[in-house]
Amino acid sequence: MAESGGRSDVFKLSRDWLSVQEVVDAVGSASCGATSVFIGTTREDEVGGRKVIGLDYEAYELMAQSEFRKICDDVRERWPTVTHVCLHHRLGWVKVGEASVVVAISSPHRRDGQQAIGHVVERLKGSVPIWKKEVYDTQEASWKENAECPWAFHNKVPPLTPSKENI
Repeated sequence: MAESGGRSDVFKLSRDWLSVQEVVDAVGSASCGATSVFIGTTREDEVGGRKVIGLDYEAYELMAQSEFRKICDDVRERWPTVTHVCLHHRLGWVKVGEASVVVAISSPHRRDGQQAIGHVVERLKGSVPIWKKEVYDTQEASWKENAECPWAFHNKVPPLTPSKENI
């Protein structure tokens, strides 16, 4: 259980299996009536006729820690009642069905925690330098781009085509 009266933010990158209970315990507080939890798991998927058997994660760890700090600062500005934030993310091999990320947030009431947890997950996917590679049953692999990233393909402005007047 997190310390009573204070606020805490915990960020952990791990090559080991993630414990949901450890994350939940990190945000526990007698002053909070709500604990909101998000568990992101590696899902079975099929891409181009190939079955996804797992994901392989890599991170720029120092920058990831810095970005997590920014996310927590943003959460506290938007939802001042949020008391504790804990985020654990796997690195390395994560097979289908295992947790890749676990986030928990405690707050006195559920609404702030539920809104904040959605925000944390979106920001995590959009700004924290953690990359994933899908590995298929064919032993082929492909790096995946998060749609939430500002540099994602679908967010790019299409090139301007010259008009006939400018040719």
